[in-house]
Amino acid sequence: MIEILDVCKTYGTGNRALRNINITIQDGEFVFIMGRSGSGKSTLLRLLIKEEEPTSGEIIVNDTELQDMRRRHIPKYRRRLGMVFQDFRLLKDRNVFENVAFAQRVVGTSQKTIRESVPEMLKLVGLSAKYKSLPQHLSGGEQQRVAIARALINRPEVLLADEPTGNLDHQNAAEIMNLLWDINQRGTTVVVVTHSQEIVDQMGGRVITLERGRVICDEMKDGQSHED
Repeated sequence: MIEILDVCKTYGTGNRALRNINITIQDGEFVFIMGRSGSGKSTLLRLLIKEEEPTSGEIIVNDTELQDMRRRHIPKYRRRLGMVFQDFRLLKDRNVFENVAFAQRVVGTSQKTIRESVPEMLKLVGLSAKYKSLPQHLSGGEQQRVAIARALINRPEVLLADEPTGNLDHQNAAEIMNLLWDINQRGTTVVVVTHSQEIVDQMGGRVITLERGRVICDEMKDGQSHED
């Protein structure tokens, strides 16, 4: 469960990025966080991964209170999260297999486990045949699939996706969203930050809308208000 309790974030410039945010996301939910540029949605994501600290309020992720977390524990906490970015962030000099395996190597996973788990994950994202390809030889949609496989390889409790379809055409965007939906159906909590109304309309589910740092709407796509 993710609990964001009366969270405010004010930057040194005086910019109030978040104002008294209260959001609860249950285990296994699929949630969109929407808003225009400057609405606070990216700041909220940075708070969840401990890149930023709230000015006030509490954030609790799966019973872990982030404000009490010591700096040395942050890397271990982040490994419990999967992150997918708009710009893929792949290692350009490593092939598909090695890009996914990298996430396991940094946590000390055995070579035997890597040899077993990476092909399994590439099969899940539909890239088994491309395991030797370098990122520059892949389409944008394929690169994002690699990024998703890398984010999932350590079996995170929560997958956070920041504008995952921002650099993709309509067809690839739809395929990536369907993949994220399938991942959610397997039990992973998925939080997608987006400004795309089209994607939200297609996918449905819970939509939290931010405007000028405040939650102005929290509802299911069919119009039924979401109640925590």
